[in-house]
Amino acid sequence: MSQIADFTESEMWIIHTTLAERYNEAVETQLADSELRLNPYSSELTPCPVAYWEKGGCHFVVFKTGDQSYRGQFYYRVHQMFGTGIEEYDDLSECMVTLLQVQADHAARLAGH
Repeated sequence: MSQIADFTESEMWIIHTTLAERYNEAVETQLADSELRLNPYSSELTPCPVAYWEKGGCHFVVFKTGDQSYRGQFYYRVHQMFGTGIEEYDDLSECMVTLLQVQADHAARLAGH
């Protein structure tokens, strides 16, 4: 299996621009690597690049799972992980916007709004 390429400058621009639009300020992101089971019918783990940021006590990750393939999650604690309900995106902008919207909706429900 071929290695998944790191996030490109263009992809990082999308991430930073989307975060700046959402929060009206620059948000620091970190790049890391993770191992994911990309095929639910296999136990094989694949190294994947990850973009990570934290805002307001919530942690966010976007996994790059292939060429123009992404997964997003947010969590407050390890046992409180949430996804968007969509397994994989072929558009990073859509992944980012949906991830941020689902988290904002979740936070509003917790606050009783």
